[in-house]
Amino acid sequence: MRIVGLTGGIASGKSTVSNLFKSHGFPVVDADVVAREVLRKGSGGWKKVVAAFGDEIVLEDGEVNRPRLGQIVFSDPDKRQFLNRLLAPYIARGILWEVLKLWVKGYKVIVLDVPLLFEAKMDKFTKPIIVVWVDPDTQIQRLLARDKSTEEDARNRVNAQMPLDLKRGKADIVIDNTGSFDDLSQHFQKVFLEVSKPLTWAEFWRSRQGVFTILASVTSGVVLFIKAFNNHTNTL
Repeated sequence: MRIVGLTGGIASGKSTVSNLFKSHGFPVVDADVVAREVLRKGSGGWKKVVAAFGDEIVLEDGEVNRPRLGQIVFSDPDKRQFLNRLLAPYIARGILWEVLKLWVKGYKVIVLDVPLLFEAKMDKFTKPIIVVWVDPDTQIQRLLARDKSTEEDARNRVNAQMPLDLKRGKADIVIDNTGSFDDLSQHFQKVFLEVSKPLTWAEFWRSRQGVFTILASVTSGVVLFIKAFNNHTNTL
């Protein structure tokens, strides 16, 4: 099984690339979706976060006020790291569960859309690693236009993440998204061909088909051994 790592930064266009993968038939495990489930009212993650940050991050319906929580942690590196440590085990389990479900269904290529791919050390389990890159000024301008936030808040959010230039240096594939959507789509076609290549043998043996092939071979070997042993016994 090939697990593709997809990451980027806030307002880099990573979600757009993720949607392009979906439109081309690739299953995508979105860490942000998993994180929302982890923070769902009454969940283990919700209890940890509410206990740590108090009622000021809770809406009237009991759900976490995610924008308010974001303002708190993006302006304070210590609180942001603390939040990441609280939620990391829940998110990791959620991602693993989603991957297992797709593996059982027989998918051979799965895309992991994880903003903190490197920070969470999940890059060790993905190949190739795709980074969606833009320059910091473009990030800030897109963030201002998208969220109508203040420039200070936008800069805090961009600076709170690992620089995209550093992520680019760790990538197997870099998608430059400083241009138009048409430019991005053309670039994606090349990435699509790369990701769609036949599985290597190592990847094949990790797929459901590969595991079943191994089990079938082992079972056949055991059956043949038993038959040979019985035949030998009968001739004694």
